[in-house]
Amino acid sequence: MSAAIGSYATIGKDAPRRPAPHGAGRLAQLKARYFATPGTSLLTIVLGLMTVWAVVSFVRWGIIDAVWYDPTAEACRTASGACWAVITEKYRVILLGTYPYDEQWRSALIIAIWVVWAVLTAFRLFPLRLRLAGWLAVFAVTLVLMRGGVFGLSYIGTDAWGGLPLTFLVFGGTIAFGIPLAILLALGRRSVFPVVRFVSIATIEGVRGIPLLVVLFFGTLILPLFLPPQLDVDKLVRAEIGMVIFFAAYAAEVIRGGLQAVADGQDEAAKALGMGYWLRMRKIVLPQAIAIAIPALFNDIIRAFKNTTYFAILGLFDVLGATKVALDDPAWVRYGLEGYLFVFLLYFLICSGLSLYGRSLEQDHARRTRRAEQ
Repeated sequence: MSAAIGSYATIGKDAPRRPAPHGAGRLAQLKARYFATPGTSLLTIVLGLMTVWAVVSFVRWGIIDAVWYDPTAEACRTASGACWAVITEKYRVILLGTYPYDEQWRSALIIAIWVVWAVLTAFRLFPLRLRLAGWLAVFAVTLVLMRGGVFGLSYIGTDAWGGLPLTFLVFGGTIAFGIPLAILLALGRRSVFPVVRFVSIATIEGVRGIPLLVVLFFGTLILPLFLPPQLDVDKLVRAEIGMVIFFAAYAAEVIRGGLQAVADGQDEAAKALGMGYWLRMRKIVLPQAIAIAIPALFNDIIRAFKNTTYFAILGLFDVLGATKVALDDPAWVRYGLEGYLFVFLLYFLICSGLSLYGRSLEQDHARRTRRAEQ
């Protein structure tokens, strides 16, 4: 009897099992996550219905019943949906700021250059060094086009700069000058020289302990009180210096974490080959450290782009400040929600693109690491 039972158990154990239907595992996971208990099931159903209601209401308000074009805003007053006509009517002010009307082709050209080079960078049609050199060239061209005074371009003061070109310029300057400064601060914090280490630590910890708004207000409002009258530094330059220092203080800690993750044997092997300190850092250590720190570094880069909105508080007309100026028109003042939703979408697309690019760089580094270990 026992032999028969054992034989039956063995047959049942070794018998081929019927494969689970396609998607059954995913359905089981969804059921376990959202319908595990009666309470969870009820909450899932309620939240699902609320989501459907919100989506349907937004589609009706934002698309079906919306007004897309109306130069006088008369149709918007009687419509029950969104008034996107404020965007079609005020897009020049929102995107180009208070730049002189006859010279706004320069601002439009700047936006086109940034978009084109960003697409080329995303598809990696050029080597990394060429991409970085291209971004430096884009930053320089942006500065020349905005300022003028050369190549037959009329001079435009910084008080007239605004819109998306100003946002791009501030962001580009923050990254272009902030990352080298962050590298120096990170290396200085690990320096064997006490003075260099103390200055680096004091700068990093001091700036990280202060809100960005305080740094910007100090640079634009308080610092000029201590400067001699003959030393007149432009308000935009002072604010940009504050942005660079603030970004560098946070990025320095990220890069220092990458430096600590690099094996000591890498630096020791390079030293054994007779390489000097700066050559070892440039050729061996820093490339590995920055590659390791890419995820956290891109978080700081995205934060730096979003921090450009603080310039609106200082009276500089970036995208957010230019939108406020556009909505000061009495005919369109009641449609601020649509205007700020447009700005939100603009920032969301740019920040999402930066995040996706950073993730692709991280994945490339992971693939190269796996190939090197094989």
